[in-house]
Amino acid sequence: MRTSSEHDAQHLLGLYLNDHLAGSSAGVDLLKRAAKSHSGRPFGPQLAHLAQEVAEDRESLKEIMRSLDVPERRSRAALGWLGEKAGRLKLNGRLFSRSPLSDVIELEAMRLGVQGKRSCWLTLRSLAKSDGRIDAARLARLLERAEEQAEVLEDLRTRCAVRAFVPGRVGSARARPAKPHSLPRGAF
Repeated sequence: MRTSSEHDAQHLLGLYLNDHLAGSSAGVDLLKRAAKSHSGRPFGPQLAHLAQEVAEDRESLKEIMRSLDVPERRSRAALGWLGEKAGRLKLNGRLFSRSPLSDVIELEAMRLGVQGKRSCWLTLRSLAKSDGRIDAARLARLLERAEEQAEVLEDLRTRCAVRAFVPGRVGSARARPAKPHSLPRGAF
């Protein structure tokens, strides 16, 4: 039987992980939408690759939650979905179309999401020291991938910012080939 403080800790962990799950769902949606809007353009393949990785990371989080007996709270996931949709209402200087500013703002949001995910993995790694249900080696791989994702997003964000804010550079940004940084199959 759990003590009151154990019950409280489990409840708080459930809220924390479900909030990250909601953020992850919003991130997947944002990355998929960005990849679609960049389809056939230089950043499209990198964004599509990131969308797939973030979706895999979301599945990893769900598996970790199950191992910790933390149920998914659909209501919190719905809030993440609504938040992503509301984020589309940003002012970008154009009423009915995307502007170069849209890319900068979305890439900043994606990078912040990846940094939040990294913080979650760090928290879980700390908990793994005293909870054998958490696979520390898996978290190390997830942390490494989050750091690589943040680097890719920062590179894209910087290039989009230069393209948007430096006169004469609009449309001149060139995407570098995507770095292969996926976890090997079976790592989940």
